[in-house]
Amino acid sequence: MKALKILGLMVLALAAVLLVGGMLISSKYKVQRTVSIKAAPDKVYALVANPRMWKQWSVWNQRDPAMTIEYSGPESGPGAVWAWKSKSEGDGRMSFTTAEPPKRVGYDLFFPDFESTSTGEFRFEPQGETTQVTWSMEGDMGKNPLMRWFALFMDGMIGKDFEGGLANLKALAEKQ
Repeated sequence: MKALKILGLMVLALAAVLLVGGMLISSKYKVQRTVSIKAAPDKVYALVANPRMWKQWSVWNQRDPAMTIEYSGPESGPGAVWAWKSKSEGDGRMSFTTAEPPKRVGYDLFFPDFESTSTGEFRFEPQGETTQVTWSMEGDMGKNPLMRWFALFMDGMIGKDFEGGLANLKALAEKQ
């Protein structure tokens, strides 16, 4: 009986740490990665601003070739949208919000399972014969103290996907 009481107290203490600690953690996160690509900015921009092109370089699409994708709106730039359903990658929707060819593409990302929205951006900066591409995303995990713990680990969780995607984008842009 004493062991059960101790176990119960430990569970309560852990729950208190998770809840109270979660309230003390910032709900905001930012993930950013950069790569240098030996291609002109307009060439790289075209691979990002058109959601249909993401299938060729995004690691999310490559991890689930059976992912179902629906496109709507214009082919590229503001208003272009792609939504997906995937057993392994989850469901989501990306809406392109801004486009400044060949300098910048902005987007909103929505995941219905988590009811979370993030904003992201690609910047394309010419540097001699190369283009420096910076992919960033930021969001807010809201008031839920348990979801705030995820904000601590977003860079580690998503950063690897950004690195893989940028490496694929680099290979594709430099091959063409």
